Amino acid sequence: MKSFSTILNNIDYGPLFYLIGTWQGGEGVDIAPEEEGEEKNQYYETLKFEPVRAVTNAEEQALVALNYRQAIIRKRDGKLIHHESGYYSWQASEQLLIKSFSIPRGVSVVAGGSYSNDSNGAEGDAHAHAIEVEALADSKDWSIVQSPFMQKKAKTLSYKMRLKVSEDKLEYAQTMIVDIFGRRFEHTDENKLVRSN
Repeated sequence: MKSFSTILNNIDYGPLFYLIGTWQGGEGVDIAPEEEGEEKNQYYETLKFEPVRAVTNAEEQALVALNYRQAIIRKRDGKLIHHESGYYSWQASEQLLIKSFSIPRGVSVVAGGSYSNDSNGAEGDAHAHAIEVEALADSKDWSIVQSPFMQKKAKTLSYKMRLKVSEDKLEYAQTMIVDIFGRRFEHTDENKLVRSN
């Protein structure tokens, strides 16, 4: 029997339920490419998840979805260095997690993956929930679409993200392999956040 704790307005959001709300954190670390090496940025972040509704595709795929918005501010100068918006969707019948999002650089991603109850948990909490998704630029299933400029100058080859949430704590780590400045670079971001409402 499903837990009623994941039901909101008569819709069972499954593992997405635990993400709903606004999260903030100031422990973010971004390792980004530069022409002569790499740049390390420490950042503040606001991440907001809102329930959308249940949706059905082609009258057979039943999904529930959350809309999210992410804003990342670099600590040293207060500059907005990343803005992202999209959806997390959950198909309970297949235990399938979908993350679809866009960034204003001309890159959109549809990543697929899974949910698990993380028995180790965030900081040892037995009630943590983990989400993992990934996409590849050349995948026929979970792919990355990019503008002509980005394909030529800064092509994202792969995307992988793992997120854990436990009560009012959330942490994530993500890696993008980018073909930029004549080399492949492992662009990483990670942060720990707390629920602010």
